[in-house]
Amino acid sequence: MKLRYTPTSPYVRKVSIAAIETGTADKIERITTDPWSADTDLGKSNPIGKVPCLITDDGMAIYDSPVICEYLDSLNTGDKLIPTDSDARFKALTLAAAGDGMLDAGVLLLIETVRRPEEFKWDWWADRQRTVVNRCMDICDAAADDLATTDGPITIAEVAIGAGLGWIDFRFPDFGWRNDRPALADWFDRISDRPSFEQTVPKPA
Repeated sequence: MKLRYTPTSPYVRKVSIAAIETGTADKIERITTDPWSADTDLGKSNPIGKVPCLITDDGMAIYDSPVICEYLDSLNTGDKLIPTDSDARFKALTLAAAGDGMLDAGVLLLIETVRRPEEFKWDWWADRQRTVVNRCMDICDAAADDLATTDGPITIAEVAIGAGLGWIDFRFPDFGWRNDRPALADWFDRISDRPSFEQTVPKPA
């Protein structure tokens, strides 16, 4: 399999964590891709033009990160990231959606506050994204005591939430999310010691 990726993408990190957890990491060849380059051929595989994009051994392109994670989990012969029990499955998927929502809003916030020219910035739009990030964090904080940490199996919820919080720390070190969320902060400190998280910490490009 081939993974089109960029080193600092939080969505790529989700897939990298999932690959380690499902025992498929050594089956994946990583191909550095700049989705913003005018010369990129990424659109031939992923019409959305984003990373990550996984190309299977039979040439099928799979995108985006939730689908890739589910595909890797389908190859997993151990504990599943996506539980098979109905209640556990939808609980994990819903918490994962909160983690993804935190990321999506965080990326929009980065674009609005850092990447967009000053004369085109919308303060109300940035405030809206901060509100979404905080609401998603509050949901995750409420669930923190039930989330797995360094030992035993984890689900897609821990993968998405952990990758999301790690990226917020990476891009917004002064966000201050730990101040009012001690349970989530404690959980994140512990999950960060898990090998799949330690091995995928983003580094500045």
